[in-house]
Formats: sequence, C-alpha cells, structure tokens
Amino acid sequence: MGIKLYYTTVTASREVKSQQAEIMRILESKSIQFELIDISVGGDVRDEMRTKSGNPTAVPPQIFNEDQYCGNYEMFAEAVEADTVEQFLKMA
Repeated sequence: MGIKLYYTTVTASREVKSQQAEIMRILESKSIQFELIDISVGGDVRDEMRTKSGNPTAVPPQIFNEDQYCGNYEMFAEAVEADTVEQFLKMA
C-alpha cells in the first residue's frame, strides 16, 4: 500500500482529531486507498514517524507515500485547496 497516514487514537486535542478525520474523509472521497498507522501503540512507531519526516517534534497527522514524506495537515490542506492532492501524495 502506498499512502500511509500516521495518526493517533489517543489525544485530548480536538484539533488533531479533526485534522485526522478530515484527511481520511478527503482521501476516501477521492477513492485513494491508504494505510493507517497508529503512533499510540508505542514510542518506536512515533519515533519512526518523526525520523522519516525529518522533524524530531512532528505530531500526527503525518502523510507518507511508502517511505517518502509528503507532509503534515497544513500542507495537505493547501494541496486540497489548490486541487493538487495527487501531486502532494507523489502519485502523479
């Protein structure tokens, strides 16, 4: 599977929950298959997300195409606005 969404099921942040839900909704509406990777299962998964994104303080949601970093929620939202989601996801 190409697109991977690092997210968390354990957060008190409404903003994070809302961002994650919006990304999933948009990907599903575009019939783009994606894999969910829950960082709350262990620190090693969170560390992997941060290492792969090149940001030691990265928080979910973070989006990848395989191991290629695509971006975070703000970058995804900009791509949606510009109608360049496929390019953002490195699918084109």
